Amino acid sequence: MESAEVEVRLLFFAKSRELVGRKEDTIKLPIHLLPAGLWEGILAKHPCLQPISDNITIALNQEYIAREETEPIVLKEGDEIAIIPPLSGG
Repeated sequence: MESAEVEVRLLFFAKSRELVGRKEDTIKLPIHLLPAGLWEGILAKHPCLQPISDNITIALNQEYIAREETEPIVLKEGDEIAIIPPLSGG
């Protein structure tokens, strides 16, 4: 199995942006990984996201990813991963 890594962009929205303190970052991740592994890699770099971990939605290139999905994903250099917490309304 190939263990190469690619650099992808992380985009933070709402509470995730507040916790991380910026709107985007980059991270190196394996090309092949499960959605749960994707989130684990993000948490390893940004442990400040742990408090909202159970309520996060992840999108890869504007396509939502279910973290419990068992189908591996394939990342490419420059992919965008959005970290979207639940939005509260008033």
